[in-house]
Amino acid sequence: MADLYPLAGRKRHPSDLVVPVGGLRLGGPGGLVVIAGPCAVEGEAAFLRTARALKAAGAHMLRGGAFKPRTSPYSYQGLGRAGLRILAAARRETGLPVVSEVLDPREVDAVARVADVLQVGARNMQNYPLLRELGRAGKPVLLKRGLSATMEEWLLSAEHVLASGNGQVILCERGQRLIGEPERCGLDAGAIPLARRLCRLPVFVDPSHAARSRDLVAPLARAAAAAGAQGLMIEVHERPSAALSDGRQALSLLQFRGLMAELSRLMAALGTGLAQPQI
Repeated sequence: MADLYPLAGRKRHPSDLVVPVGGLRLGGPGGLVVIAGPCAVEGEAAFLRTARALKAAGAHMLRGGAFKPRTSPYSYQGLGRAGLRILAAARRETGLPVVSEVLDPREVDAVARVADVLQVGARNMQNYPLLRELGRAGKPVLLKRGLSATMEEWLLSAEHVLASGNGQVILCERGQRLIGEPERCGLDAGAIPLARRLCRLPVFVDPSHAARSRDLVAPLARAAAAAGAQGLMIEVHERPSAALSDGRQALSLLQFRGLMAELSRLMAALGTGLAQPQI
């Protein structure tokens, strides 16, 4: 059988890939890593307040989009370069590593100057010019699975980044399209152990996009962790009802604190625990 994933697969590299980010170790035997923050950066004061609260609640990394791919051209598209400056300020103040999305090969350098991890959204999973440019970026890449992508397509997209010279790729399952349910995606929990069996890359899950409703985020997050996810990406907003992007699936800060307590108990029961940054 052809070796489709010579760099991502376990045939040549049987050990788990561990991606160091700040004092964290993503993948391998370490504990569960939790990335949290609003879908989009909306303003400096609000984002800094949220970043401080997330750190206090135990989040390991911050997420926030400066550039946002939206289905409608009339939806909020992010602050662009101004958003990157806000992300940099939050990183300096909290010390938490930052994850932010890249949409265009021409923006890779600008985002890489600020973000510790460069995110590829579901719509760009097969944007091969972008993947090749990220392969030359020298920063870890978090690659979300496309809305209807097969496992093979997902892993081959990761192979594009790896083959272009970047050995630090993290997979992220974010739910798949459901026939007849335009308002919700289905979390493919089976993809978590399958991806971990087929490849050596860390496997994260975004339960917020799968849920599309905040009351489903916590149970999906617990299910993902129990299925073997090595990290979670959670949307959190200080006022979800006022969010400019994806507010209905964003947890409040209080709900996030509750989820972190639940995850701590769950991971302890599973014999691992939450990730502990290395000093």
